[in-house]
Amino acid sequence: MTTPAQDAPLVFPAVAFNPRRLSVICVAVTALVAVAAALLGHPAFGLFFGIGMALGLLNALLVRRAVTSITAQDHPLKKKMALNSATRLLAITVVGLAIAFYFKHMGGLGVLFGLALFQVILVLSTSLPVMKKLREGDAAEADAPVSNDG
Repeated sequence: MTTPAQDAPLVFPAVAFNPRRLSVICVAVTALVAVAAALLGHPAFGLFFGIGMALGLLNALLVRRAVTSITAQDHPLKKKMALNSATRLLAITVVGLAIAFYFKHMGGLGVLFGLALFQVILVLSTSLPVMKKLREGDAAEADAPVSNDG
């Protein structure tokens, strides 16, 4: 008998998530966008962009906390993680859209751009170190002496 997907154990691979590095990248990108927005005559856009980046960083930190607490249980379930993710994403989406709508004349749409660009930065900052490690492992295997004594 098979286990239904929602009751299956939750297994996560090790993820190269570095909140400090991610924060520094976010601050640098926000500063660049804020300067560019100010030069183009829309300084509030840069502020809202930074708010979007902060919401994205908050989301990433909450994901890490949820994964840590759920996987620490004896029998972690995918259903718990899915419910946590849906709730968290709903809340952040509502906040982002509310800010964008309420401040639409002041550049509030920058929140959505900040959230979107944060996701790109998050994927790159977590996948590039993993890819680098995989390449180093491939290079080490290629450099290993081959024995034909078999």
